[in-house]
Parts: sequence; structure tokens; C-alpha cells
Amino acid sequence: MALFQRRPEIGDRISFTTFGMNKTLLFVGLGNPGKEYDGTRHNVGFICLDEFAKKNDFPSWVNKTDMKCLSAVKQMNDTRVILCKPTTFMNLSGEAVQAIAHFYKVPGESIVVVHDEIDIEFGQIRMRIGGSSAGHNGIKSVTKMLGSPDYARVRVGIGPKHPSKSTRPTLCSRSLAKRAGRPPQTDPRNHRHPQRIRLRHSRHSRNPQLFVAHRPW
Repeated sequence: MALFQRRPEIGDRISFTTFGMNKTLLFVGLGNPGKEYDGTRHNVGFICLDEFAKKNDFPSWVNKTDMKCLSAVKQMNDTRVILCKPTTFMNLSGEAVQAIAHFYKVPGESIVVVHDEIDIEFGQIRMRIGGSSAGHNGIKSVTKMLGSPDYARVRVGIGPKHPSKSTRPTLCSRSLAKRAGRPPQTDPRNHRHPQRIRLRHSRHSRNPQLFVAHRPW
């Protein structure tokens, strides 16, 4: 649990407050509920949390109707890790985040929100603490309901805004850790189906691979 953590150097007099040393962490993946949104790019927050829960043997997701989310909780070493997928639509995500943070008494500095970012190349990941919503409705809602933008964001690229004019479904990215290729446009014959993504793990690499297709899986 070294997320956003820097080890103090010898003689360093600065006091550090880091996520990795806290006792409780709340990870929130943003997305929209419903099968029609499963695997779509804007649900990459859900996809990331599902993959994290699977790889770390979290218990099954529990539907917390009073907190408007699906949640899974596990003790990882000395840190309690809470996963949250809001069951509201994207623009109301903050309601679930506020409710679960209040229930578990998690401060804003211990909250990490994973979400899609259209202004970042497909497959790239950037992290920051605080800042504006950059027009993302889910982040707007979370900031409003928490009363502060001072929480961590893991921004997963789903851009560019104007993809190339390829008409066939193609592999868009070799790895989340490498620069992704430009995603294709949807084939006009398949325009009714939203683009869908999924993570795959190679036998030869620990890095997940991000794929895009134009038909439901």
C-alpha cells in the first residue's frame, strides 16, 4: 500500500502525511449502472476496481442500498481497504461517495477516485490530488458532496476526442503502462453499440492490456 507515498530521506525534517500509512483507504470507481454501459469507456473506473478486487481476492460486491453503491471491504496488512462503485448515474456519484465516507469515517485525504479522462490519450494513466473537475460530471458531483476537491484522482485516458477514421475494430493499446495508439471510429454498421473495453493479462507480462471493440462481448 505505497500509493502516493514517498519515503522520508535521512535527515529530512519535513512531516509527511501519506495515503500508504493511513489505516483506512476508500477507492471509488466512477461509472454508470446498467448492462448497456458495461465495458464502455466511461465505465473504466468500474473496470479498474473490478480488476483490482479480483487480483487481490476481495469478497463479493455487496449492494448497499442505503449508501447507493456496491462495496467490498478487505483488510490488507494493517490497512482496511474499501472499494465503492456508485449505483447512481455518473452525475450523482457524489451522493454515494459522501454516504460511504461518512459511514466509515474516511477523511477526504484518504479517498482515491478512479475515473475516465477524455483529455488523456487512451490507455495512459495520470494521478493527482485536488484540482478542477475538467468538465467531468462525476468529479463535479464528488467535489460538491464532499465539500472539497482535496482528494486523490486516478485519471485513466480514454481519448483522443477525435479518433481516427478507421472502420474496423482494432487493438488500440498494447499496455496501460505504454503509450496507446489512436482508437478507431465505430463502424457505421455498428453505430448502435457503444465502444467497449476490457483488461487482459498476458502470460509474459504483469501489465494489463487494454482492448477496445465495437460489439458487446
